[in-house]
Amino acid sequence: MTLLEVKNVVSGYGSVEVLHGVSINVEKGKIVGIIGPNGSGKSTLLKTIIGVVRVRKGRIILNGEDVTNFTPKMFLQRGVAYVPQGRSIFPYLTVRENLEMGVFTLKIDRYELVKRLKEVYDIFPVLKEKENDIAGSLSGGQQMMLCIGRALMSHPEILFLDEPSLGLAPRFVDKIYKTLREIRKTYLIVEQNVRKILDVADYIYVLDLGRKRFEGESEKFLKNKQLRKLYLGSE
Repeated sequence: MTLLEVKNVVSGYGSVEVLHGVSINVEKGKIVGIIGPNGSGKSTLLKTIIGVVRVRKGRIILNGEDVTNFTPKMFLQRGVAYVPQGRSIFPYLTVRENLEMGVFTLKIDRYELVKRLKEVYDIFPVLKEKENDIAGSLSGGQQMMLCIGRALMSHPEILFLDEPSLGLAPRFVDKIYKTLREIRKTYLIVEQNVRKILDVADYIYVLDLGRKRFEGESEKFLKNKQLRKLYLGSE
């Protein structure tokens, strides 16, 4: 079942066009990876889908509904959560307060809030241990767990992640991706760590200069000698 369809989307910043008619699909329950060189439009694609950057041409369909140029809040209400690049936390709030911000715009009662906090703490026990600590005191890996936990508080149907491995030690990268697989949700992930995303993704898109250059399963990517050499440095 197709959960998300991006159809010939054009977007950019000011007079600069970054995406030139990009189309992707995300199937329910699948992990979809987006890779490509710096400046290829990967992060812009996520921001365009989620409503941070305006769609100039094309359409975005979520669960059969045309959601083109909906606001981020409207996407959140429709089950889309977004973890931006750079571990965007509220550094002077506690861990628990950061998690509660994940449902700030949703109408849930106290019982449901506590239930969702427990769910996140079960996934990332270290956040329970540090729930009263100031979020800025956490390590980089723990901050990424906090960002993902905050996104999970909204019970998303699809989760967008922009460079979740950026700046993290390999052990944290492995733990985060292991956890994502175990949670069994639908993911759209922008990732510079090509080897890691190839290990976990069901489907891969390659962007370059704002255009889609490749799509297919990880096995298909690995069989392409040109792509393998370009992104993995191997023949």
